[in-house]
Amino acid sequence: MFDQLLNLVKQQAGPVIFDNPDIPNERNEEAVADVTSSITGGLQQALAGGQFKDVLKLLGGQGGEIEANPLAGQLSGNAVSSLMEKFNLNQGQAGSIVSNLLPGVLNNFISKTNDPTDNSIDLQGIFSSLTGGSTNGIDLQGLLGRVTQGGFDKDGDGDTDLNDVITMVKGGASQQSGAGGVMDMVKGLFS
Repeated sequence: MFDQLLNLVKQQAGPVIFDNPDIPNERNEEAVADVTSSITGGLQQALAGGQFKDVLKLLGGQGGEIEANPLAGQLSGNAVSSLMEKFNLNQGQAGSIVSNLLPGVLNNFISKTNDPTDNSIDLQGIFSSLTGGSTNGIDLQGLLGRVTQGGFDKDGDGDTDLNDVITMVKGGASQQSGAGGVMDMVKGLFS
């Protein structure tokens, strides 16, 4: 996943990084890698922080406009901070780079992820990469459908949280052996 995302950043980086006098030419590749790492690191932090639904909706193409998506805003903030720190840029310089780069990168990444004719990257592969494989065996497309159609609020409290996932998994897994392993895996996603 990282390599595909890195290539998307490189494709978009021309005027934003490579032709930018604020980034020394000898550090262009480093800047591209830094933005890529900021995106993947931000997604991992979001998952670790309990934003499973937000990451799923964003990468599943159900997160609305990138510019208005709160998770995309978090990713943008991560990238701005990292560029400021590593390249001694002020907030305006780093913000300009990120605002001109990140929406296009995320839109292309999401488009490729959801294109059934493009098997270079998919939702399952992204989550597997971000979680170190702990989402293997979970039907992420099915979960995305439940999240976007409101069918994920299993306990009827108006939100989608760990209790809903546990209720859903128990319901489907209790009929199968090894339900505890599935439960442990799902709980691990939210810890």
